[in-house]
Amino acid sequence: MKASNAQMATFAAISEQIELLTGEHKAEALAFLAVRPLHTVYLAGSILDNGVVSPLNRGSFYGYRNHDGLLEGVALLGHATLFEARSDEALAAFARLAQKCSQTHLLLGEMERVEHFWKRYAAGGQTPRAMCRELLLELRFPVEVKKPVRGLRQATLEDLALVLPVQAEMAQSESGVNPLAKDPRGFRLRYARRIEQGRVWVMVEDGRLNFKAEVISETSEITYLEGIYVAPEQRGQGIGLCCLSQLSRNLLARSKALTLLINERNTKAVSFYLRTGFKLRAHYDTIFLQEAAS
Repeated sequence: MKASNAQMATFAAISEQIELLTGEHKAEALAFLAVRPLHTVYLAGSILDNGVVSPLNRGSFYGYRNHDGLLEGVALLGHATLFEARSDEALAAFARLAQKCSQTHLLLGEMERVEHFWKRYAAGGQTPRAMCRELLLELRFPVEVKKPVRGLRQATLEDLALVLPVQAEMAQSESGVNPLAKDPRGFRLRYARRIEQGRVWVMVEDGRLNFKAEVISETSEITYLEGIYVAPEQRGQGIGLCCLSQLSRNLLARSKALTLLINERNTKAVSFYLRTGFKLRAHYDTIFLQEAAS
Protein backbone atom coordinates (compact mmCIF):
# COMPACT_ATOMS: atom_id res chain seq x y z
CA MET A 1 0.00 0.00 0.00
CA LYS A 2 1.36 3.38 -0.96
CA ALA A 3 2.27 5.62 1.95
CA SER A 4 1.16 9.22 1.66
CA ASN A 5 3.39 12.17 2.49
CA ALA A 6 1.25 12.71 5.59
CA GLN A 7 1.82 9.11 6.72
CA MET A 8 5.57 9.44 6.22
CA ALA A 9 5.59 12.72 8.11
CA THR A 10 3.64 11.10 10.97
CA PHE A 11 6.06 8.18 11.08
CA ALA A 12 8.98 10.61 11.25
CA ALA A 13 7.32 12.69 13.95
CA ILE A 14 6.94 9.75 16.34
CA SER A 15 10.66 8.95 16.08
CA GLU A 16 12.31 11.42 18.40
CA GLN A 17 15.57 11.52 16.49
CA ILE A 18 14.24 11.84 12.93
CA GLU A 19 12.64 15.00 11.64
CA LEU A 20 11.20 16.18 8.37
CA LEU A 21 13.48 19.00 7.27
CA THR A 22 12.10 22.36 6.18
CA GLY A 23 13.46 25.59 4.79
CA GLU A 24 14.65 26.70 8.22
CA HIS A 25 17.11 23.79 8.21
CA LYS A 26 18.71 24.70 4.87
CA ALA A 27 21.95 26.22 6.17
CA GLU A 28 22.42 23.47 8.75
CA ALA A 29 21.83 20.71 6.20
CA LEU A 30 24.20 22.26 3.67
CA ALA A 31 26.92 22.68 6.30
CA PHE A 32 26.53 19.02 7.26
CA LEU A 33 26.71 17.86 3.64
CA ALA A 34 29.69 20.11 2.86
CA VAL A 35 32.00 17.96 5.00
CA ARG A 36 32.10 15.32 2.21
CA PRO A 37 31.29 17.29 -0.95
CA LEU A 38 32.25 14.58 -3.45
CA HIS A 39 29.77 12.12 -1.96
CA THR A 40 26.95 14.56 -1.20
CA VAL A 41 26.82 16.68 -4.35
CA TYR A 42 23.42 15.34 -5.42
CA LEU A 43 21.84 16.04 -2.04
CA ALA A 44 23.43 19.46 -1.63
CA GLY A 45 22.80 20.42 -5.25
CA SER A 46 19.11 19.53 -4.94
CA ILE A 47 18.77 21.80 -1.92
CA LEU A 48 20.62 24.63 -3.68
CA ASP A 49 18.54 24.25 -6.83
CA ASN A 50 15.10 23.61 -5.38
CA GLY A 51 15.14 24.37 -1.68
CA VAL A 52 14.64 21.83 1.10
CA VAL A 53 10.94 21.45 0.38
CA SER A 54 9.95 21.27 -3.28
CA PRO A 55 8.10 18.89 -5.61
CA LEU A 56 11.15 19.19 -7.87
CA ASN A 57 13.08 17.09 -5.33
CA ARG A 58 10.66 14.22 -6.04
CA GLY A 59 10.85 13.30 -2.37
CA SER A 60 11.38 14.70 1.12
CA PHE A 61 14.50 15.54 3.09
CA TYR A 62 14.88 14.10 6.58
CA GLY A 63 17.43 14.66 9.30
CA TYR A 64 18.64 12.37 12.07
CA ARG A 65 19.87 13.95 15.30
CA ASN A 66 21.93 12.48 18.10
CA HIS A 67 21.02 12.93 21.76
CA ASP A 68 22.81 16.30 21.79
CA GLY A 69 20.55 17.53 18.97
CA LEU A 70 23.31 17.55 16.35
CA LEU A 71 22.77 16.21 12.85
CA GLU A 72 24.21 12.76 12.23
CA GLY A 73 22.43 12.16 8.96
CA VAL A 74 20.57 13.77 6.06
CA ALA A 75 18.53 11.73 3.59
CA LEU A 76 16.35 12.33 0.56
CA LEU A 77 13.59 9.71 0.47
CA GLY A 78 11.37 9.47 -2.59
CA HIS A 79 11.81 8.63 -6.26
CA ALA A 80 15.52 8.36 -5.57
CA THR A 81 16.70 7.50 -2.07
CA LEU A 82 20.13 8.81 -1.08
CA PHE A 83 21.58 9.41 2.36
CA GLU A 84 24.59 10.75 4.21
CA ALA A 85 24.74 8.95 7.56
CA ARG A 86 27.60 9.27 10.02
CA SER A 87 26.41 6.69 12.51
CA ASP A 88 24.87 3.23 12.37
CA GLU A 89 21.89 4.61 14.26
CA ALA A 90 21.22 7.24 11.59
CA LEU A 91 21.54 4.70 8.79
CA ALA A 92 19.18 2.27 10.49
CA ALA A 93 16.63 5.00 11.16
CA PHE A 94 16.63 6.09 7.51
CA ALA A 95 16.24 2.47 6.39
CA ARG A 96 13.20 2.00 8.61
CA LEU A 97 11.66 5.23 7.37
CA ALA A 98 12.35 4.34 3.74
CA GLN A 99 10.28 1.18 4.17
CA LYS A 100 7.23 3.42 4.42
CA CYS A 101 7.74 4.75 0.89
CA SER A 102 6.55 2.24 -1.72
CA GLN A 103 7.22 4.23 -4.90
CA THR A 104 11.00 4.49 -4.76
CA HIS A 105 12.73 3.98 -8.12
CA LEU A 106 16.29 3.54 -6.90
CA LEU A 107 18.58 3.43 -3.90
CA LEU A 108 22.09 4.83 -4.42
CA GLY A 109 25.16 5.19 -2.27
CA GLU A 110 28.64 4.05 -1.37
CA MET A 111 28.97 0.27 -1.56
CA GLU A 112 29.46 -0.55 2.12
CA ARG A 113 26.85 1.95 3.28
CA VAL A 114 24.25 0.63 0.85
CA GLU A 115 25.00 -2.92 2.01
CA HIS A 116 24.36 -1.93 5.64
CA PHE A 117 21.26 0.06 4.64
CA TRP A 118 19.89 -2.87 2.64
CA LYS A 119 20.25 -5.31 5.55
CA ARG A 120 17.95 -3.08 7.58
CA TYR A 121 15.60 -2.16 4.71
CA ALA A 122 15.06 -5.37 2.74
CA ALA A 123 12.69 -7.23 5.06
CA GLY A 124 9.98 -4.56 4.93
CA GLY A 125 10.93 -2.60 1.81
CA GLN A 126 10.42 -2.93 -1.92
CA THR A 127 11.70 -5.84 -3.97
CA PRO A 128 14.93 -5.25 -5.90
CA ARG A 129 14.49 -5.25 -9.67
CA ALA A 130 18.12 -4.80 -10.70
CA MET A 131 21.43 -4.09 -8.99
CA CYS A 132 24.67 -2.70 -10.36
CA ARG A 133 28.10 -1.82 -9.06
CA GLU A 134 29.32 1.61 -10.16
CA LEU A 135 32.58 3.49 -10.06
CA LEU A 136 32.70 7.03 -8.72
CA LEU A 137 35.21 8.92 -10.85
CA GLU A 138 36.61 12.41 -10.27
CA LEU A 139 38.41 14.89 -12.50
CA ARG A 140 40.41 17.91 -11.38
CA PHE A 141 42.79 20.29 -13.08
CA PRO A 142 44.97 19.97 -15.02
CA VAL A 143 42.92 18.59 -17.94
CA GLU A 144 44.78 17.61 -21.08
CA VAL A 145 43.97 19.95 -23.95
CA LYS A 146 42.61 18.10 -26.95
CA LYS A 147 41.75 19.33 -30.42
CA PRO A 148 39.19 22.19 -30.15
CA VAL A 149 35.63 21.21 -31.02
CA ARG A 150 33.61 23.60 -33.11
CA GLY A 151 29.93 23.51 -32.32
CA LEU A 152 30.05 22.28 -28.72
CA ARG A 153 27.43 24.44 -27.01
CA GLN A 154 24.70 24.61 -24.42
CA ALA A 155 21.48 23.05 -25.66
CA THR A 156 18.35 25.08 -26.31
CA LEU A 157 14.74 24.00 -26.21
CA GLU A 158 14.94 23.57 -29.97
CA ASP A 159 17.23 20.59 -29.28
CA LEU A 160 14.69 18.89 -27.00
CA ALA A 161 13.25 16.59 -29.67
CA LEU A 162 16.76 15.48 -30.61
CA VAL A 163 18.16 14.75 -27.15
CA LEU A 164 15.06 13.48 -25.33
CA PRO A 165 14.80 10.04 -26.99
CA VAL A 166 18.56 9.53 -26.65
CA GLN A 167 18.44 10.20 -22.92
CA ALA A 168 15.36 7.98 -22.53
CA GLU A 169 17.15 5.12 -24.26
CA MET A 170 20.21 5.57 -22.04
CA ALA A 171 18.02 5.50 -18.93
CA GLN A 172 16.27 2.35 -20.11
CA SER A 173 19.52 0.54 -20.85
CA GLU A 174 20.69 1.24 -17.29
CA SER A 175 17.50 0.84 -15.26
CA GLY A 176 15.16 -1.17 -17.47
CA VAL A 177 12.56 1.61 -17.45
CA ASN A 178 11.98 4.07 -20.27
CA PRO A 179 10.98 7.40 -18.67
CA LEU A 180 9.61 8.70 -21.96
CA ALA A 181 7.15 5.81 -22.03
CA LYS A 182 6.35 5.76 -18.31
CA ASP A 183 6.02 9.49 -17.62
CA PRO A 184 6.31 11.39 -20.92
CA ARG A 185 5.02 14.73 -19.66
CA GLY A 186 7.07 14.74 -16.46
CA PHE A 187 10.20 13.59 -18.26
CA ARG A 188 9.87 16.34 -20.88
CA LEU A 189 9.27 19.00 -18.25
CA ARG A 190 12.26 17.93 -16.15
CA TYR A 191 14.55 17.77 -19.15
CA ALA A 192 13.34 21.12 -20.50
CA ARG A 193 14.08 22.68 -17.12
CA ARG A 194 17.60 21.25 -17.22
CA ILE A 195 18.11 22.82 -20.64
CA GLU A 196 16.76 26.16 -19.41
CA GLN A 197 19.24 25.98 -16.50
CA GLY A 198 22.06 25.76 -19.04
CA ARG A 199 23.04 22.28 -17.90
CA VAL A 200 22.79 20.29 -21.12
CA TRP A 201 25.66 20.48 -23.61
CA VAL A 202 25.47 19.18 -27.17
CA MET A 203 27.41 18.95 -30.38
CA VAL A 204 25.03 18.75 -33.34
CA GLU A 205 26.11 18.46 -36.96
CA ASP A 206 23.72 18.37 -39.93
CA GLY A 207 20.82 17.64 -37.62
CA ARG A 208 22.61 14.69 -35.96
CA LEU A 209 23.46 14.55 -32.28
CA ASN A 210 27.13 13.61 -32.06
CA PHE A 211 27.73 14.32 -28.37
CA LYS A 212 25.81 15.36 -25.26
CA ALA A 213 26.48 15.69 -21.56
CA GLU A 214 24.40 16.89 -18.63
CA VAL A 215 25.12 18.62 -15.35
CA ILE A 216 22.74 16.96 -12.92
CA SER A 217 23.82 18.71 -9.76
CA GLU A 218 26.47 21.21 -8.73
CA THR A 219 27.94 23.04 -5.78
CA SER A 220 30.91 25.38 -5.55
CA GLU A 221 33.04 22.30 -4.87
CA ILE A 222 31.71 19.61 -7.22
CA THR A 223 29.86 19.31 -10.53
CA TYR A 224 28.09 15.98 -11.06
CA LEU A 225 27.74 14.78 -14.67
CA GLU A 226 25.41 12.22 -16.22
CA GLY A 227 24.01 11.28 -19.61
CA ILE A 228 27.29 11.51 -21.51
CA TYR A 229 26.64 10.25 -25.02
CA VAL A 230 28.72 9.82 -28.16
CA ALA A 231 26.90 8.84 -31.35
CA PRO A 232 27.72 5.21 -32.30
CA GLU A 233 29.16 6.21 -35.68
CA GLN A 234 31.49 8.70 -33.96
CA ARG A 235 32.89 6.36 -31.34
CA GLY A 236 36.57 5.54 -31.56
CA GLN A 237 37.32 8.65 -33.62
CA GLY A 238 38.26 11.00 -30.79
CA ILE A 239 35.16 13.21 -30.99
CA GLY A 240 33.89 12.22 -27.55
CA LEU A 241 37.30 12.65 -25.94
CA CYS A 242 37.75 16.11 -27.44
CA CYS A 243 34.22 17.20 -26.49
CA LEU A 244 34.51 15.98 -22.91
CA SER A 245 37.97 17.52 -22.49
CA GLN A 246 36.74 20.90 -23.73
CA LEU A 247 33.57 20.75 -21.64
CA SER A 248 35.54 19.71 -18.54
CA ARG A 249 37.82 22.72 -18.78
CA ASN A 250 34.78 24.99 -19.07
CA LEU A 251 33.02 23.44 -16.08
CA LEU A 252 36.13 23.42 -13.89
CA ALA A 253 36.18 27.20 -14.15
CA ARG A 254 33.21 27.24 -11.77
CA SER A 255 33.83 24.25 -9.47
CA LYS A 256 36.87 22.46 -8.11
CA ALA A 257 36.12 18.99 -9.48
CA LEU A 258 33.87 17.00 -11.79
CA THR A 259 32.43 13.64 -10.83
CA LEU A 260 30.32 10.93 -12.44
CA LEU A 261 29.20 7.34 -11.90
CA ILE A 262 29.73 4.59 -14.45
CA ASN A 263 28.69 0.93 -14.37
CA GLU A 264 31.85 -1.08 -13.76
CA ARG A 265 30.80 -3.59 -16.43
CA ASN A 266 30.89 -0.88 -19.08
CA THR A 267 34.61 -1.29 -19.59
CA LYS A 268 34.73 0.77 -22.79
CA ALA A 269 33.16 3.75 -21.05
CA VAL A 270 35.44 3.33 -18.02
CA SER A 271 38.47 3.36 -20.32
CA PHE A 272 37.10 6.46 -22.09
CA TYR A 273 36.81 8.41 -18.83
CA LEU A 274 40.23 7.31 -17.59
CA ARG A 275 41.77 8.55 -20.84
CA THR A 276 40.09 11.90 -20.23
CA GLY A 277 41.86 12.08 -16.86
CA PHE A 278 39.19 10.91 -14.40
CA LYS A 279 40.42 9.01 -11.34
CA LEU A 280 38.68 6.29 -9.35
CA ARG A 281 37.54 7.55 -5.95
CA ALA A 282 34.99 5.03 -4.64
CA HIS A 283 32.71 2.10 -5.43
CA TYR A 284 28.97 2.71 -5.36
CA ASP A 285 25.92 0.45 -5.52
CA THR A 286 22.68 1.29 -7.30
CA ILE A 287 19.62 -0.82 -6.52
CA PHE A 288 16.62 -0.33 -8.80
CA LEU A 289 13.42 -1.20 -6.99
CA GLN A 290 10.17 -2.77 -8.08
CA GLU A 291 7.47 -0.21 -7.40
CA ALA A 292 4.52 -1.48 -5.43
CA ALA A 293 1.11 -1.52 -7.05
CA SER A 294 -0.85 1.67 -6.44
